[in-house]
Amino acid sequence: MNKHQIKNIITKGACVLVVAFLMQGCAIQMTFDGASIPENVRTASVQTFDNRAPYINPVLSQTLTEALKDRVINGSRLILAEETGDVDFSGEITGYETEPLAIQADAVSAETRLTVRINVRYENFKDPEKSWESSFSAYRDFPSEQNITAIEDQLVSEIVEELTENIFNKAFADW
Repeated sequence: MNKHQIKNIITKGACVLVVAFLMQGCAIQMTFDGASIPENVRTASVQTFDNRAPYINPVLSQTLTEALKDRVINGSRLILAEETGDVDFSGEITGYETEPLAIQADAVSAETRLTVRINVRYENFKDPEKSWESSFSAYRDFPSEQNITAIEDQLVSEIVEELTENIFNKAFADW
């Protein structure tokens, strides 16, 4: 390395340290995944998502609830409250369905889509104006010749990951 490259590395490192130092004094904590959580918000709670879909996957409620708890814990500095936290997530699963896609000339579908729909209520007890209620949905397509029971767990896992990411971003990333 030459002097110019070393100087650039030192300058960039110093800038990162200055920004980190300045952020320590801010009223909003920024995390590296884009979350901005006010300092006065310290706890979060996630209520069990009731399954009110016409077709019920028996483990989806527990899977979604636990995944959202994990996303909040791992994506922020918030502590999970036993009862109701400074912010609270609740809601219900409103849809769990498959539908044929890409109907071919012989009236057989080439693909099938699994869709999960949920309704989420986010209550911010420290700043009620930031509370909201919103619907989210996510889907995955799979070849129709595959038996859904063979791949359902994997599809649900991917869908739940997308849903929890979208919920987290709406609550904490100001998107």
